Amino acid sequence: MAAGTHTAARISLATLPSGVEVATTIHTYDGATDGPTLYVQAAQHGREVNGTAVLRRFHDRLPRNGLAGRIVAVPVANPLTFDRVSYTTPEIIDSVNPNMNRVWPGDDEGSLHQRMAATLWEYVERADAVVDLHTGSPDMYPHVVYLDGSDRSRALANAFGTDLLLGEEAGEDATDEWHRRGFAGKLRVVADREGIPAITPELAHNREIVDDVVEAGVDGLLDVCRHLGMLDGSVPARDQTVARNHLGQVTASASGLFRPKETLELGDSIPAGAAVGTVYDPTTYETLQNVATDRAGILYALTREATVMAGDKLASVAIVRDE
Repeated sequence: MAAGTHTAARISLATLPSGVEVATTIHTYDGATDGPTLYVQAAQHGREVNGTAVLRRFHDRLPRNGLAGRIVAVPVANPLTFDRVSYTTPEIIDSVNPNMNRVWPGDDEGSLHQRMAATLWEYVERADAVVDLHTGSPDMYPHVVYLDGSDRSRALANAFGTDLLLGEEAGEDATDEWHRRGFAGKLRVVADREGIPAITPELAHNREIVDDVVEAGVDGLLDVCRHLGMLDGSVPARDQTVARNHLGQVTASASGLFRPKETLELGDSIPAGAAVGTVYDPTTYETLQNVATDRAGILYALTREATVMAGDKLASVAIVRDE
């Protein structure tokens, strides 16, 4: 059997005013036989380090001699946010587009993040499938997001294997908030619109490497490869819940201290009107808000941070789809 190969290349994503290059490493795995190309990246948001750890372990576990096709992997897509352990870059670096995951496919004559995205897009546009690894927070239930209505992206999400799959409505079907927050410029959305099936696994946890999260991510990538015919074997049948996100957010109506209901667990199926917790005034002890859901669904995010401002998101409920 012919041997698969691995190469690692350092590339420049952009240049800072001092002339210092913003560079990253791209790993390419060429299989022993022809097949599709899978593009995988992590750490667009620098505090989401478990995706980077996933790609390191995936590198060790990938059976290269049994691989058909090519895998292009970028463990640190955004070195600027990675070094700052942050979600966005400082205003002085990119005051126009501080969030890299809002500017795809980028612009090689645009702001710094647009130039970085444009460089990586050259690899994305040659791919047959895209996995953009993210990790939300310790307060988020693991799930995979795909573009609602895209059958091929839905199939990728199924293959990755989390218990919860979230279909995200886009374009004319999306909410005003979706457009206001620039979600049309997400890598996953743009890739899908260009005919490349794409998913965003949200593996939960940030700022720390959590072993079971990493292991789940590696297993997910290997099953994506099996689904694409790049590795031998079949994807196991799973009992997965399909829902929609960005619809059931619960927000604080007052500023104060938030105490979530102790019996709630991420992944719980909860009814409309379910108690989520209480916001109270820390100085007078007055209850300011009895927090409750406005619809039934799957609880997939619940903040554990006590100090909240009016308008902060306290919980997210995924609306289960009838299929």
